[in-house]
Amino acid sequence: MSFLLQSTLCRLKEKVRDIPDFPQKGVLYRDITPLIGDGQFFRLVMMIFLERYQRRKIDKIAAIDARGFIFAGALAHILGIGLIPIRKKGKLPYETFETEYASEYGLNTLTIHRDAMRKGEQVLILDDVLATGGTAEAAAKLVERCGGNLIELGFLMELRGLKGKERLSQYPVYSILQFP
Repeated sequence: MSFLLQSTLCRLKEKVRDIPDFPQKGVLYRDITPLIGDGQFFRLVMMIFLERYQRRKIDKIAAIDARGFIFAGALAHILGIGLIPIRKKGKLPYETFETEYASEYGLNTLTIHRDAMRKGEQVLILDDVLATGGTAEAAAKLVERCGGNLIELGFLMELRGLKGKERLSQYPVYSILQFP
């Protein structure tokens, strides 16, 4: 890895704010709002995603509710491709597939419109954080249930200590930043 890239990644990591005991005691929350609130840093993140995905055949980007919408929406716009929202139960107005999953905070349900993609479409899933991998795994299963071909799960950051990447070992996973 080049010195310039290492320096850039260090600068991005410095923009992520640590908040202890949020949303519950014992959790160290990695707050991305300072990073995305600075236009130059947000642009830098999007340029890194663009560099990774611009030459790949991607038909749609699936975004995980809610912060995944930030990155997926921007990248879909830049690439000129469709955006698929993967939302919490009760938020999508049409016929859906749903799957329950366990996250670090309890049981939840994700949904996707049944007609979100055509069979065989190449789909990238983007989200902000890979933690335990429960949410990402549920999203991947929904894409597959719709008939999509999941090419990769992409994240702004990975919390390695929570071993989400190991849970997702059957899928390609990419993260810009890694934290212990």
